[in-house]
Amino acid sequence: MTQDDYEDFAGMVGGITELYGRATSEFAIAIWWGALRQYDLAAVRQAFDRHVRNPDSGQFAPKPADLIRMMGGTTQDSALVAWAKVDRALRVVGTYRSVAFDDALVHRVLTEMGGWTALGVKTEKEWPFIAKEFENRYRGYRMRNEHPEYPPILVGLAEAQNAQAGFEGEGPTLIGDQEQAHRVIAFGSTQPLLEMRHASAMAMGVTRMNPNIRVEHTVNSRR
Repeated sequence: MTQDDYEDFAGMVGGITELYGRATSEFAIAIWWGALRQYDLAAVRQAFDRHVRNPDSGQFAPKPADLIRMMGGTTQDSALVAWAKVDRALRVVGTYRSVAFDDALVHRVLTEMGGWTALGVKTEKEWPFIAKEFENRYRGYRMRNEHPEYPPILVGLAEAQNAQAGFEGEGPTLIGDQEQAHRVIAFGSTQPLLEMRHASAMAMGVTRMNPNIRVEHTVNSRR
């Protein structure tokens, strides 16, 4: 979860605590948050739901350890759930249309892997390797509890072509929880995730600061 999920998370913990006839406090919510913030909000909500429906332990108020045990390690589980969304979206929506997932980390990982449209040219033979790469990258972020910047929308072929022609796109298809997907869009970054600059441009900047430095360009030619 991110800090933006805190209010929803606090309301969820307060509601569950009230369900069991108890009152909660800011301190207790902070303890819950510290224990569970590495997990997805949707996964935590599902774990609460499974707990209250459990005929063996559902009559007792849950503790953070109960939910952690129920979610079971979850970096791999979360990666598999995330990949299942990607796989289904690709097969149902396709890469022609732009998409926005309900998981910001999906946007980041797919961007690192070449973007949404790059998936469209992969073959079924390549697919298991693509899935494994996605899961490894996704799990890495989860295990480090990182919340990196990400693009608000994964641009499809149609929107890319419309942008080149000066036309406005039709907007993304939302994948997963609609409200959460809107949040992912709202908090995405439009800045390049990796800044790139040609070395010659940097060298020119150095010479402007220190005119005594001379930059030589060497061109290799084949004879």
